Amino acid sequence: MATVNLSPLLSTSYTPLPINGSHKNSNSMNELIQLQCQYTKQGIINNPSTITKLITTSTQLGTLESLRYTHKALELFIKQDNRVNGTHLFMYNSLIRGYASNGYSDDAIAIFIQMLGIGILPDKFTFPFVLSACAKMVLYNAGIQLHGGVVKMGLANDVFVENSLIHFYSECGKLEYGRKVFDEMRDRNVVSWTSLICGYARKDCPKEAVELFFEMVDSCVSPNSVTMVCVISACAKLKDVELGERVCSYISKSELKVNGHMVNALVDMYMKCGAFDNAKRFFNECDNKNLVLFNTMMSNYIRQGLATEALDILSQMMGYSVKPDRVTMLSAISACAELGDILRGKLCHGFVVRNGLENWDNICNALIDLYMKCGQQVAARIVFGRMSNKTVISFNTMIAGLVRNGDMESAQEIFRKMPETDLVSWNTVIGGFVKESMFEEAIQLFREMQRERIKADRVTMVAVASACGYLGSINLAKWIFAFIEKNRIVRDMQLNTALVDMFVRCGDIQTAMQIFDKMTKKDVSTWTTAIGAMAMEGDGTRALELFDEMLRQGLKPDGILFSMLLTACSHTGLVEQGWRIFKSMKESYGISPNIVHYGCMVDLLGRAGNIKEALDLIKSMPMEPNDIIWGALLASCRMHNNIEIAKYAAEKVKKLAPEKTGTHVLLSNVYASAGIWTSVSKVRSNMKERGIRKIPGSSSIEVNGKIHEFTSGDESHREMSKISSMLDEISCRVKDGGHVPDLTNVLLDVDEKEKEYLLGRHSEKLAMAFGLISTDKGLPIRVVKNLRMCSDCHSFAKLVSKIYGREIIVRDNNRFHFFKQGSCSCCDYW
Repeated sequence: MATVNLSPLLSTSYTPLPINGSHKNSNSMNELIQLQCQYTKQGIINNPSTITKLITTSTQLGTLESLRYTHKALELFIKQDNRVNGTHLFMYNSLIRGYASNGYSDDAIAIFIQMLGIGILPDKFTFPFVLSACAKMVLYNAGIQLHGGVVKMGLANDVFVENSLIHFYSECGKLEYGRKVFDEMRDRNVVSWTSLICGYARKDCPKEAVELFFEMVDSCVSPNSVTMVCVISACAKLKDVELGERVCSYISKSELKVNGHMVNALVDMYMKCGAFDNAKRFFNECDNKNLVLFNTMMSNYIRQGLATEALDILSQMMGYSVKPDRVTMLSAISACAELGDILRGKLCHGFVVRNGLENWDNICNALIDLYMKCGQQVAARIVFGRMSNKTVISFNTMIAGLVRNGDMESAQEIFRKMPETDLVSWNTVIGGFVKESMFEEAIQLFREMQRERIKADRVTMVAVASACGYLGSINLAKWIFAFIEKNRIVRDMQLNTALVDMFVRCGDIQTAMQIFDKMTKKDVSTWTTAIGAMAMEGDGTRALELFDEMLRQGLKPDGILFSMLLTACSHTGLVEQGWRIFKSMKESYGISPNIVHYGCMVDLLGRAGNIKEALDLIKSMPMEPNDIIWGALLASCRMHNNIEIAKYAAEKVKKLAPEKTGTHVLLSNVYASAGIWTSVSKVRSNMKERGIRKIPGSSSIEVNGKIHEFTSGDESHREMSKISSMLDEISCRVKDGGHVPDLTNVLLDVDEKEKEYLLGRHSEKLAMAFGLISTDKGLPIRVVKNLRMCSDCHSFAKLVSKIYGREIIVRDNNRFHFFKQGSCSCCDYW
């Protein structure tokens, strides 16, 4: 026999598994000891065939203790019989096989190394067992050495050894090497083909698995049941039901007997392909439904979002007297969570406790999710607190539940206590901050994430882009966009849509539309964002053009898109087009206008001065108008000084939302604009009695990465002296340019000089003055205001943009105003 160097394996240390001293093991050992005593009494204990029988018995018993007991007997026999011969190799092969076939791979490898150490060389029967053990433990380097030994010993063309090598390489994820062995085989049997097909199917190469299956059939090799299970699972991964049925046709052609594994694979394939009727037919026709089949049905229903159907399968399962296991209960609890069914969820929890399944962390995670989704946060905390093995997923499930319930304080507390975090942890908390409008906190946590060197993904950046958009920071927006490009984060449709929205909210419509135009794939949400950009800019005509373009691409609009389209018409005064769009919702697209759409129409008609028509529309609404509808009408009355309808609308709002500040302020402003100061006084006295305070106008501007906020009339800013000087200069220059202060915007009963002073200290003017003294010439000045921009500040900003040669961008609570060279993008319609 040729010599072979396997010294690297000899130097490798493998730690055997600890012995499990169960009652079953104890019975097995008694049987084995009794058998050994019997052989000893008969005087045949030192006979090779006796040792072989002991090995066979311990293999059948399958316990680690029994195998190790026999191993000691073999060592004693070898020690007494100094001659190394073929019988010794046979016994070692049998023992290695016993360990490997019962799942004790590390022991199998340790025995193989011991065998080499005493000078016994392996043969073609040894290598398949040892390679199988290496495959189970994914010991790639050890397997490579074994392959070298196979070649040196001239066993490279043995079909059983070659099949073992294919299986080994497949399990280690080195399919290219497995394919190389397969391609170089002189003779292939069904196991050769099946080993590679299963390797492809398990390692996410389903297309290659199916192609190899058809090649196998064309080579006149009949598949076996294992082949069919693997290739059917590959079709399931491809979600190609037609291909799956084509593959299944070979079952009848080859006259294969359909077993439980095949039925399970077929049901799984049909479920994953969405062919539920076919899956249910196979399931119902199966006479011997087992636990695995029930679990397959349930888990697939859960994956498809069909929680009710999953629980129906559980009911059938109980009717068949099949006892659920932990996989069953995981699906059942998940179904209850999706349905918000706390009663059945608690029944599942009781089953888990009674059957000792609560030590499985996935079950506990599902229970936490159940209780959180059902609003039982205390119960979720109890489950979490009792967990002995809290994984990262456990912490993430708890945090996700707290975020879902709006408890960001507790979510942060648990996040900070995590022994280790992953990307999901960070994304969940950042997303939670955005959900709760805690945008600055979201950005701060993202920066901390970068310091911790956690690599962001597209989910992270969608949340961060949203936070930036609401903050309105253009510098941050540009940095975020550059960060995505630099880190090569995949910009899918969702992220691109978030970026479009971010730049829109930051007032950079041009960049937003550039991103939009370059997108190869757009859904309705993307088009809605682009139409919203045009609404914010006041370009209703372009919004309508985008709508028509979307329709030409075959997309069907939804209710959200129509609300954005009507807003665009409202901001541009396109009354006729707005009516046409509104009526087409039901007539052309089958969408019944909801209260939001009616609100947009009231706003559109009111802004255009059609107050009576707006009131008539409200009275014809199929649902009760809410305070927002009446508030929109009241705002229009303020704009067009319609006192009579303003009083009527105000009374309606007071009944629906008596504590709403804006209503009282708007009515007060209507009276003040008309000079009815006694009515103004009554409204304000009423506000004081109710403890209602007017929200002060405030404007913010970002300079060198820092946000500066100004409140109307406030002089607390540390640069106030310079700001005042600049305001005086601006006032003189705009007066020379023809600006006449519109004192009707001062809604106080004071003299004109005082009114002019108060008007000059509006928050947006303070922010503009600060921008002029704090930024370089030629740079745009970007201001964010919390209220609607008044007419005087609007005309003031137009002149400032012309006199100082600056583009001024103001985002108020309704829209953007882009001031450039003395004109505004809204064309004075807002």
